Amino acid sequence: MALLVGAAGGMGAWFMSRHGATAEAAHAVASAATPRYVMHLESFTVNLADTEENHFVRATIDLGIDRPPEAGEKEREKNITTLPIARIRDSIVSVLTTYRANTLLTVEGKAQLKKELLQVLTRNVPELGVREIYFTEFLVQR
Repeated sequence: MALLVGAAGGMGAWFMSRHGATAEAAHAVASAATPRYVMHLESFTVNLADTEENHFVRATIDLGIDRPPEAGEKEREKNITTLPIARIRDSIVSVLTTYRANTLLTVEGKAQLKKELLQVLTRNVPELGVREIYFTEFLVQR
């Protein structure tokens, strides 16, 4: 009986140590994947690419970024952080206006839009280190 209790206790300890290590590893991976900063952008309202009727989307987007943008020498002296807002907004508008309303009404369409926005922002504004796109408001008018 003592042997059975000892074996069960050993198995329980082994399981707990393995499960604990797995949970710690999963937490470390999740922490590494989570952006350190969130940058809020003003809402976008743009016409969509539908030719048969006028449709538009209103979206509010937050960006998950790795680091705040670095200021130039003059801005550092004045303790000002300059954000390339015009490049960010232009990049987003240029992508949004290529979509059709029916596409944006699907889950897959929104996922594709996030993927494309991430690619464009990574290319056009690399200094931000954009890692995530968050829709905080999303309305398609048909």
